[in-house]
Amino acid sequence: MKEISCKLLVIGAGPGGYVCAIRAGQLGLDTVIVEAGKPGGTCLNVGCIPSKALIHAAEEFEKALHAASGNSPLGISAAKPALDFGKTIGWKDGIVSRLNSGVAGLLKKARVKYVQGWATFRDGKTVTVETETGEQIIKAETVVIATGSAPVELPFLPFGGPVISSTEALSMSSVPERLAVVGGGYIGLELGTAFAKMGAKVTVVEALPRILAQYDAELTRPVAKRLAALGVEVLTGAKAKGLSKKGDALLVETADGTEKKIAADHVLVTVGRKPVTEGWGLDQIDLDMAGKFIRIDDQCRTSMRGVYAIGDVTGEPMLAHRAMAQGEMVAEIVAGHKRSWDKRAIPAVCFTDPEIVSVGVSPEEAKARNIEIKTGLFPFAANGRAMTLQGEDGFVRVVARADNHLVLGVQAVGTGVSELSAAFSLGIEMGARLEDIAGTIHAHPTQSEAFAEAALKTLGHALHI
Repeated sequence: MKEISCKLLVIGAGPGGYVCAIRAGQLGLDTVIVEAGKPGGTCLNVGCIPSKALIHAAEEFEKALHAASGNSPLGISAAKPALDFGKTIGWKDGIVSRLNSGVAGLLKKARVKYVQGWATFRDGKTVTVETETGEQIIKAETVVIATGSAPVELPFLPFGGPVISSTEALSMSSVPERLAVVGGGYIGLELGTAFAKMGAKVTVVEALPRILAQYDAELTRPVAKRLAALGVEVLTGAKAKGLSKKGDALLVETADGTEKKIAADHVLVTVGRKPVTEGWGLDQIDLDMAGKFIRIDDQCRTSMRGVYAIGDVTGEPMLAHRAMAQGEMVAEIVAGHKRSWDKRAIPAVCFTDPEIVSVGVSPEEAKARNIEIKTGLFPFAANGRAMTLQGEDGFVRVVARADNHLVLGVQAVGTGVSELSAAFSLGIEMGARLEDIAGTIHAHPTQSEAFAEAALKTLGHALHI
């Protein structure tokens, strides 16, 4: 049995874990990272990156189909396109592989020791790792838990056979003719939209009264409109009940109480994610929990001295960039720097069609907190660049305090608005006021002009509407 000692041990090489390890290595800390799978975790391997690759391929295929229809207003025509889905998956896998190698290279450059295997706690300072070459003991002064999350499984729709999670959806050998999606959140709609563009007949089943319930109705309306245009059937207020006896249909109870069979080759279940807190000896270290998540403070410290936790295993929002920021912070704290978690806003992006961005406080949240606000909305229909991109269905909305004009939140829906999220976040982090945003010169013609115009609209004098 091998035994190694280190200053810092990171368990999990997802976005939070590998960033923590890289930063720790840069700061001169003797660091070991343990990962059962490939570097990059869920996000890189079976989540954010491969799904965006598939979404982009679907967008390009739909454009080609539109050109082949002879109805393109751009004057572009083409022969009827064909999709080699195996090649698409190969292209996606190639991107993932390159990024895997990139993360591994960065860890090596930072002098981080990478151990592949499953880690199990013996105590708060010691883990046992089952590797291909046998069992290895790792002792560390400080431990960071970054074990991430996994798809939630429904008891009446267990994964297997035609019932798949997002992981299997990203590695299918062909586009299904009929796809039922259980869950109208961002994962289900991102993948459902992509498969619809590639030719699948998609039906979305959502138990709540509307899709994308984490966003306000004004933001989701353009998405619902686009889903209808793509031929995606959306059943809200409906509950999935299980598979038919033959396994070729999803049984659903609709909003009016009637039962419906949805023919499906695959049933994609996307009803949320759960923290990975089992299988690595959590019971051996007796951490305080916050429900099903590990409880942490504003420095990501757990209830046990010398043990930190970051990312999805610590709760919402389950976002890769939150985990990355936490990982960087923890590495610097362990190295002796003074750091704490003081983020005003963490951007949330939904890569549907059109995309949705939400940063900071929404109008509803502000009212719930009894904050007097003023809001301004600028439509992309009045933005020249959006029109040239045929993406005028959407808007940018700014939420600011009524008294001092401090920007509290920014929301947007539209083509490519994910790329505006950094500007929105920066404005809030820097404590910008409406006058700061409105007074910043935004390049013309760009969609970013809608941000300045929304600020002007909030001040009462938008120029282009």
